[in-house]
Amino acid sequence: MRIGYTLMTEQAGPKELVAHAAGAERAGFDFEVCSDHYSPWLAEQGHAPYAWSVLGAVSQVTERVDLMTFVTCPTMRYHPAVVAQKAATIQLLSDDRFTLGLGAGENLNEHVAGQGWPPVNVRHDMLAEAVQIIGGLFDGGSFNYEGRHFRVDSAKLWDLSPTRVPIGIAVSGKQSVHRFAPQADVMIAVEPDPALCGEWDATRLGPPTRKVAQLPVCWDPDRDAAVRRAHEQFRWFSGGWKVNSELPGPAGFAGATQFVRQDDVAARIPCGPEVGPIRDAVRQFADSGFTDLALIQIGGDRQEEFLSFAEKELLPALRE
Repeated sequence: MRIGYTLMTEQAGPKELVAHAAGAERAGFDFEVCSDHYSPWLAEQGHAPYAWSVLGAVSQVTERVDLMTFVTCPTMRYHPAVVAQKAATIQLLSDDRFTLGLGAGENLNEHVAGQGWPPVNVRHDMLAEAVQIIGGLFDGGSFNYEGRHFRVDSAKLWDLSPTRVPIGIAVSGKQSVHRFAPQADVMIAVEPDPALCGEWDATRLGPPTRKVAQLPVCWDPDRDAAVRRAHEQFRWFSGGWKVNSELPGPAGFAGATQFVRQDDVAARIPCGPEVGPIRDAVRQFADSGFTDLALIQIGGDRQEEFLSFAEKELLPALRE
């Protein structure tokens, strides 16, 4: 399993994220993923810089790590033709280290475009069209498209690497796996579910592909401080994706999680200074069939200490 690092745009500013990216490569992480948000989940997180500007800068301060969006919604804030252009540009800037991670989005970020928030089946239809458009533009040449949700008129990517950008798609169950596995190069998910990985491989009917997941942790020499910080900034995580995709803003997440206790968060997120709980959580993803796992260190001002811990203790332990 490859171990990655998350550039969490909701909890740090753009300059800090770029510095964290360089530090994570030095610490020995294999890849880096970047969230793409217009708003933080909770006001306590306090940030939401533009992910694509951050990725452009990160491509210039790193040399080895693969880069990936985790994930971009190519349907409302961004037209899919523009997402294709952005991805092609990052691929060139990074010397072919980029994977375009896509998903059906969350109301939290997409409502700002003022188009309302469609039901999940419509969001999946929009994503399917967007993937066709992005793939068509990655093919090169002039591209036209007319679908139910999107139109493209004589678009062409003028700066396109010979190495095609891999496309990852976020899935959460059998329906989305069957819909998107044939269109994707990489599977993206958030739960250590072996049935999901098995369904993905069976649906693709080809060689196994990368399967990328994400795990929040809250490292701190003081476990009680880690639990408090995880509760303050990451209690939204307890809602599950079906809830988290629907709420419209930080106030909604604050209200929905007002009765979540610190113990509830600590039961789901490894907290404190020990390697063991993190290793146990990572093993669940490895045993489920995931090939790549990106860690999130909770707390934008606790990254340098975490990266030192990761380099000296965590990464060596995970690779034993």
